[in-house]
Amino acid sequence: MGVAHRTAEHQFERAPSVRWSLWALALLSFGVGDLATTLAGLAIPGVTEVGPVAGPLFRAFGIPGVVTLKVGALVGFYAFWRVTPRPYAVGVPLGLVVVGVTVTCWNLVVIGVAAPF
Repeated sequence: MGVAHRTAEHQFERAPSVRWSLWALALLSFGVGDLATTLAGLAIPGVTEVGPVAGPLFRAFGIPGVVTLKVGALVGFYAFWRVTPRPYAVGVPLGLVVVGVTVTCWNLVVIGVAAPF
């Protein structure tokens, strides 16, 4: 093919602003959104962390355990992104955005149901 055959993945890798915007969304949704709603939910009596890794860490180490897990996961996914061949690397921050938005929304539902209004 020629120059006219450029895929979205190639455009992603050639546009640093798009790449970093997607990483910013990943940090906001997976990092901040999930962590903030998790901590808000855990402050409500009767709400517990049920994640298979985060739950035991929270019970053993409290909030520092959950924060350490989140930071470690983000560092690990960033390292994975660095070694993943282009154009497939776009899937790493994109996957974090999907997971982050999903769990943040789920946490908000739990908070909405459990919060005493």
